[in-house]
Amino acid sequence: MHSPAGDVLETELLVFKASLIHGFGGFAKAAIGKGTRVVEYVGERISKSESLRKCEGNNEFIFSLNEEQDLDGDVAWNPARLLNHSCAPNCEAELQEDRIWIVASRDIPAGEEVTFNYGYDLVDYRDYPCRCGALNCVGYIVAEEFFEHVLKGSPRCR
Repeated sequence: MHSPAGDVLETELLVFKASLIHGFGGFAKAAIGKGTRVVEYVGERISKSESLRKCEGNNEFIFSLNEEQDLDGDVAWNPARLLNHSCAPNCEAELQEDRIWIVASRDIPAGEEVTFNYGYDLVDYRDYPCRCGALNCVGYIVAEEFFEHVLKGSPRCR
């Protein structure tokens, strides 16, 4: 693997390269079947208090693991941090035994960008515009449960 500033970054199933959505993204090297664990979201296990401090410092790579710990994925050895958000994702982030996996929610053809919904809440959501380009894009990076709320109060992207 190389850094995004370098040329090629790859995992077993993904190649990371420039994305039309945002910066870099992960693309399927070959067809990926529904239910496949595409990549593990790895990072440093941190306390909830450390997580709060990092979130206040605009770290957008934090996942909740359990009641005591979160996972800070803002580390060079976590290629999954480069996956982009989509309002119509082809993967989901799943917590399995204190590990986070990005799992295909449908069959993904070779070459398609692998995406998941970041699941952001409504706090400061206007600071996180979405550029996914999906037909059902709500214009902001929020969890699907908030789509209707956001659509009622804001113009759609596109």
